[in-house]
Amino acid sequence: MGLFGKIIGALKKTKDNISSKLSALFAKGLGDDFYDELEEILISADISVTTAEDIVEQIREEAKKEKLKDREYVIDLLKDVIEDTLLQAEQPKIEYPAVIMLVGVNGVGKTTTIGKLANYFVREKKSVTLAAADTFRAAAADQLTVWAERAKVRIVKHEEGSDPSAVVYDAIASAKAKKTDVVIVDTAGRLHVKANLMEELKKMDRVVGRDYPEAHFYKFLVLDATTGQNALSQARIFDEAVDLDGIVLTKLDGTAKGGFVVSLCGELQIPVVFVGTGEKLDDLQPFDAEEFTEGIL
Repeated sequence: MGLFGKIIGALKKTKDNISSKLSALFAKGLGDDFYDELEEILISADISVTTAEDIVEQIREEAKKEKLKDREYVIDLLKDVIEDTLLQAEQPKIEYPAVIMLVGVNGVGKTTTIGKLANYFVREKKSVTLAAADTFRAAAADQLTVWAERAKVRIVKHEEGSDPSAVVYDAIASAKAKKTDVVIVDTAGRLHVKANLMEELKKMDRVVGRDYPEAHFYKFLVLDATTGQNALSQARIFDEAVDLDGIVLTKLDGTAKGGFVVSLCGELQIPVVFVGTGEKLDDLQPFDAEEFTEGIL
């Protein structure tokens, strides 16, 4: 299965959730209740009320301007508007040397994602070092070591309970000495109510800026797609703490509510950069707005 097929397949539950509703709606024609019902369908896929209202208003205005009466044209218009919404947040182009810090709460699949991300860069012919800076959770470094071995990349780690920023410092020093292309930093699954853990994130942020200013620094939030709208509040909090550059979605194949991604890009202006499409090491794909739109409609 190609990359396109993987993303389409991962979105099957979301598509199944709304496609029959859309078919029934478009079969009725473009009557007075059409736009209200369309908004309800979008919200049922976990597109936020604000974003759904905005999408429907754009479609209403365009349909009126173009005097559209054929439902097929309106379907195409819906796809165009959703794709444009996804593209509102500009995708970061990863340049090298790069430091990528992954943040996120416990249970979203962050450690697994780091292994897949390392494998992705190895496939792109880049050298990779992992920094095991989640020193709070028992066995976190051991789990990351397993992924490092699977992806065949180096790892820098300290003892459990040590200073996470010291791990980042050592990983940077090692990467600079070996001219490594990418350093990927694991961080503790910091619950957003724990202010001290957020401060630790900011400290690691400062270490990279101070000790590796020549590197291109990216901060990606890992989000569990099955949490739907709750992911938006997580994204807001982490964005305030570290100024996010992008989002990596996991477990997209396990949700029927994939529409929240449209709200992430439209409301928060944070781009989705990678999507987890399954359990295998190579089941991580760069995000593509056109493919995503095709997958949900």
